[in-house]
Amino acid sequence: MENKKSNYLYGLIGKNISYSFSRGYFSKKFETLDLNHHSYVNFDINVINELDEVLKKNKTNLKGLNVTIPYKEDIIPFLDSLDKRARKIGAVNTVKITKKGRLKGYNTDFYGFKNSLEPLLEKQHRKALILGTGGASKAVAYALKKLGINYKFVSRKAEDNKMYNYSQLTKEIIEDHLIIINCTPLGTSPNISEKPNIPYEYIGKQHILYDLIYNPAESAFLKSGKDNGAKIKNGLEMLELQAEKAWQIWQ
Repeated sequence: MENKKSNYLYGLIGKNISYSFSRGYFSKKFETLDLNHHSYVNFDINVINELDEVLKKNKTNLKGLNVTIPYKEDIIPFLDSLDKRARKIGAVNTVKITKKGRLKGYNTDFYGFKNSLEPLLEKQHRKALILGTGGASKAVAYALKKLGINYKFVSRKAEDNKMYNYSQLTKEIIEDHLIIINCTPLGTSPNISEKPNIPYEYIGKQHILYDLIYNPAESAFLKSGKDNGAKIKNGLEMLELQAEKAWQIWQ
């Protein structure tokens, strides 16, 4: 987990992240910008407590981190401070390490999602269903709120009246919520036949189906929406936008 060659080291904190978008994206970016002393690595950790070891081993050159599943919420107690927006969202996907070695958390998922969804919106898109309740879903909810779109979470365990259980999703609910966002990992490669258990037969041409997954480019969730005439979008543009925002913060 140590990298001594680079003066400016960046990395991704997550679990089982060999597939990661970030490493390829930033390595290519550094090459394009001729930033020879910059490098990007994956810090694949089994539990969040292993972050301490990562920070200790790379103390001299680590400048910034991206954070992915399942640590977007778990990382917060390890940070010295939070950006105002990240505090409101309750999840962090970008960490800046200052010259004094202090860690500040930000959320750029919100920015990536909001700016990639907005061009698809039409006047009928006033209500959304958010499938899943992890860290990424919090950024999605915050973005929808900023766009003036009402939303409900869908979870296997509906804890309160702000949520639906998957078994509660009726024809009326699906037809009333014309944006459906998959924030679960269901359908990610290699398990590409999996998809959230919703009644796809009630999805129509007025719907937008948005999947935070980008590998495969067309998930089983998106394909089921497309087959019924819905507009579909995967998470690649969101990832690119949030990565660029992270780069701005690190700079």
